[in-house]
Amino acid sequence: MVKKNYNMLQLQYIKDHTEECISRLKIKNVKDVEARIAEIIELDGQRRAMQVKSDAIKAEQNKIAKEIGMLMKDGRREEAEAAKARTAELKVESGKLKEESDRVEQELNEKLISLPNAPHPSVPCGKSEADNVVVGEFGVKPELPADALPHWELCAKYNIVDFELGNKITGAGFPVYKGKGARLQRALINFFLNEAADAGFLEIQPPLMVNEASGLGTGQLPDKEGQMYAIPLDGFYMIPTAEVPITNIYRDCIVDQKQFPIKHVGYSECFRREAGSYGKDVRGLNRLHEFSKVEIVVIEHPDRSYEQLEEMKKHVGGLLDKLGLPYHILKLCGGDISFTSAMTFDFEVWSAAQKRWLEVSSVSNFATFQANRMKLRFKDDQGKMQLCHTLNGSALALPRIVAALLENNQTPDGIVMPECIRPYLGFDKIN
Repeated sequence: MVKKNYNMLQLQYIKDHTEECISRLKIKNVKDVEARIAEIIELDGQRRAMQVKSDAIKAEQNKIAKEIGMLMKDGRREEAEAAKARTAELKVESGKLKEESDRVEQELNEKLISLPNAPHPSVPCGKSEADNVVVGEFGVKPELPADALPHWELCAKYNIVDFELGNKITGAGFPVYKGKGARLQRALINFFLNEAADAGFLEIQPPLMVNEASGLGTGQLPDKEGQMYAIPLDGFYMIPTAEVPITNIYRDCIVDQKQFPIKHVGYSECFRREAGSYGKDVRGLNRLHEFSKVEIVVIEHPDRSYEQLEEMKKHVGGLLDKLGLPYHILKLCGGDISFTSAMTFDFEVWSAAQKRWLEVSSVSNFATFQANRMKLRFKDDQGKMQLCHTLNGSALALPRIVAALLENNQTPDGIVMPECIRPYLGFDKIN
């Protein structure tokens, strides 16, 4: 069980633990990491040297200001005028120094904000998703007849999701849910929200658009700017997940540590460009530009965040157990983990007709990375200000859950719905 507080990517921590930062960022395959860290430390040195010089100039200005009064009082006008001339010189020098200091400060901040979170030391090395590690497999894969249909054909057969209509109204990746398909969406959302409420999560209904500061706070910007739908006229972005607005509730906040864990859940539509996606992976509900998702977000004490990560994994697994979907859990390697995450576990369900695993949830601990960007803090028992840890997870994303439910539960008489959501549906079968 992890107890150490890994305060990654705060400037002071980078300077105090340079080699550790470099070695851990290498797990994430960060390019030119030694040079990037060296540049950050060099820029910080320049900034500090300029601050020392600026302080010296201010001290000299204050000293001369006092001397001018004394000189004038003693009638030493020439010396007073010389002192005034020196004050003017110092003012010009100070202005130039501030201009250069601001430039260095901006460059330093840009380099810091472009540096990803360093993974926890236990994250496995690897280059891509092929190197992720399966840490558990649950449930039994159903055996379907040879003529079993993939979910996109089932959607057409029962007229529950219309991909062509969505393409007409908006474009590819924006399906229209109809009849029992729409009711299934609503039922799953309510089921997931109620399960989270029973587990102690406070429900939040967040905005679907955020400002730039919110995107920067949780790390979607600048890393995922090309994947987000922007509204330039207003400076807004459509959210890729409810994590962004919910976590930003606590931007620039100091929370009472007695509140830990702070647990929120929210349903939202999610908007992602999914640039570069093509082929069989985008068929039907496999990959969309707009989709529904229920998200859980936790603000936690640094000493307990990895225990909380395990609790969140149990919650997600419990939902899949109740839905009767076979799934496995992957611990993501350094090459597949996100820009912001220190540790991530993916949940994938088995799609029986496609005969492939579909990702339905990522559960992540960001440690202090987001809190550092958002200035989310608490006072410890000694009254010292500390950064919180932030975590989040999909609980759950709907499209691939629906895909697996349709495929795995198809029968000659229709698609049988799991018992846990029948009270929300008002029917037990799609036929």
